[in-house]
Formats: sequence, structure tokens, C-alpha cells
Amino acid sequence: MPTPFEERIASKILSHREAAERLARGARRGETLALANGCFDLLHVGHVRYLQGAKREADLLLVALNADASVRALKGEGRPIQPEQDRLEIIASLACVDYVTLFGELTVAPLIELLEPDVHCKGTDYTPETVPEREAVLRYGGRIAIVGDPKDHDSSAIIRRLTPR
Repeated sequence: MPTPFEERIASKILSHREAAERLARGARRGETLALANGCFDLLHVGHVRYLQGAKREADLLLVALNADASVRALKGEGRPIQPEQDRLEIIASLACVDYVTLFGELTVAPLIELLEPDVHCKGTDYTPETVPEREAVLRYGGRIAIVGDPKDHDSSAIIRRLTPR
């Protein structure tokens, strides 16, 4: 039998359809939506600061998590280190995250086009002009926010430090 904490975490993990329904209800209440995305393979302080920064941009934060196949395509063989179900649960457990959903494409543009978040948040390794989903966001009048601390942390560097030479 799941604990109340486990039930709360599970209720934050949504399909795209469920996300659209919940976020539409929030919009009717006047709540704004920020969308952040990433692989979040090995959670580190840079991820936490990025998600906290994204949460400050709107009332609700939806995190779109790359599915295992898209992580592999982006990062190479041997990645992800943690399977998507584990990564979904870890991200959903963060206090700043309202909802989490999975996406399989190489960019989150199709999900942005479906949900039309008020603000699309990217990390400091981007500028508003270099965000891959920029055109999708601008088409419906959304805003792009660059959030988090300088990109001094990354999962690949952690993996390299842990890998025997």
C-alpha cells in the first residue's frame, strides 16, 4: 500500500493529456505556467537551482523529462544512468515542481505547442536567441526565461569523475 508521500509524488507524474487538462484548470483560475525541460540523469545542484529559478517565473512548474531513448540520442550510449521512471519520481519529489511529464522527441517543441506555457525556462547555457524551441514559444506569444546559476555543474562531468581511468 503506497504511503501518502508516494501517492502525492505519483499524482504529479502526468501524461501529456493529463497535463493539458490540469493546466487548463489552472489557467481558468488565473494561474500561470512555466515549463522547464531536461534529461536530469544524475540530479545535481545545477539542476535544483535551474528548477527553483523556473518555479519563480510562474505559479505552476511543469518539468518535461527526456525519455530514455531521447537521452541516449542526445548523450550517447550508456546514458541515461537512471531509467526514466526513476528520474520522473526523483524530479516529482522536489518541492518546487508541481508536475512532471515525459517526452520522447529531441526538443520539447511539440509539447510546448500543445500546452502553450506562459514561460519556457532554459538554463544559462542558452540565451533567449539560442533556445531550440524559441520559434514555437514566440508563435503563440509565450515568453522565454533564462534561469539558474552559471553552467558549472553537469552530469557528464560527474560521470567522468566517477569513471576509473
